[in-house]
Amino acid sequence: MKDREFTINMKLSDLLISNPQLILMLPRFGIGLGFGDKRVVDICKKHNVSASLFILICNIYTFDEYTPSIDQILDIDGNSLIKYLQTSHRYYLEKRLDHIGKHIERIAAQCGDSGPLLINFFSDYKNEVASHFQKEEECTFPYISALLENKKPSGYSIDDYVKEHDNIEDKLNDLINIIVKYLPEEILPDERISVWFDLVQVAADLNKHAKIENSILVPFVRIIENKIR
Repeated sequence: MKDREFTINMKLSDLLISNPQLILMLPRFGIGLGFGDKRVVDICKKHNVSASLFILICNIYTFDEYTPSIDQILDIDGNSLIKYLQTSHRYYLEKRLDHIGKHIERIAAQCGDSGPLLINFFSDYKNEVASHFQKEEECTFPYISALLENKKPSGYSIDDYVKEHDNIEDKLNDLINIIVKYLPEEILPDERISVWFDLVQVAADLNKHAKIENSILVPFVRIIENKIR
């Protein structure tokens, strides 16, 4: 596995050739296109991005079996990790799910009495995702920020986060099945194919997002907690 990992000295263009899906990550780091043949480390430096964090996330998104080592986790910048996760939250809610919602509305408009049920199902899912992210924004991230300032607030720990960290992909998979299997075949087939691809991509992205939290955020915070006990 080690000889397949991306490194910060590789060209960013080579990473994108290996995994074109990584292009969707660049805006979350504030990195634009037009970077030529520059290395990851140089592009990250230009955009004031933690290169060690960037490359860890690229590896997680590309290699299913990839798990960062403790040394790699210790090398990241905690504030950059929080910023990336916050930006990802806005990306899911304000861009991807809003875009999918417009597809759902057009499909639902052709579904007669079952149309409002489809809209409500998607709305409930989006609210569930928003609630999930809100807990992190209001509790987990401020707690981590305090730890990074060498403070340890009482009444909360990363173990609490792990216990409450629920799965937000299951209902999305249910929606994928509804779109493909259970609506009449004559209802906007091209649009349903299009939204199916969007839903599958978002489901995969959210799965990687959860892995980033579980394999980078959680162990990183545990290390800090142990240091300032």
